[in-house]
Amino acid sequence: MKVELWMVGKTSFDYLKEGMEIYEKRLKHFLSFEWKIIPDLKNTKNLKPDQIKQKEGDQILQKLHKDDFLILMDERGMDFTSLEFAQFLEKQFLNSQKRIVFLIGGAYGFSKTVYERANKKIALSKMTFSHQLIRLIYMEQLYRAMTIIKGTPYHNQ
Repeated sequence: MKVELWMVGKTSFDYLKEGMEIYEKRLKHFLSFEWKIIPDLKNTKNLKPDQIKQKEGDQILQKLHKDDFLILMDERGMDFTSLEFAQFLEKQFLNSQKRIVFLIGGAYGFSKTVYERANKKIALSKMTFSHQLIRLIYMEQLYRAMTIIKGTPYHNQ
């Protein structure tokens, strides 16, 4: 079983990249994990947000496999505590998913076709965060969930 984090566009800020690299190293002690960048679209000045979302969505859907379990990081998704998120992940691991793909969309979110393909939507907060910052927040929460599942010190009750 593999967990992947897909992100639209490169991470723009060094402090976010550094934090993500720290959590990537930590996560590899618990599971097969990697992140992938969906390239930014070129020449989008004359495109409307819905057109941008659709083109990004087309790129995403081309990369997905039929049996991938796709989870959108979406502010309108299910809310979890850290313990509930760990339980949710553990359940997915037990369901023998070959690959779980967590997807963070671009600045405008997801296309309708990506929403239709998604298996779940998860919110990390009721607040809206930039699509850049949520990358680091997600990776910290995934690491926290893995320490809860494995019973290693990190999360405090």
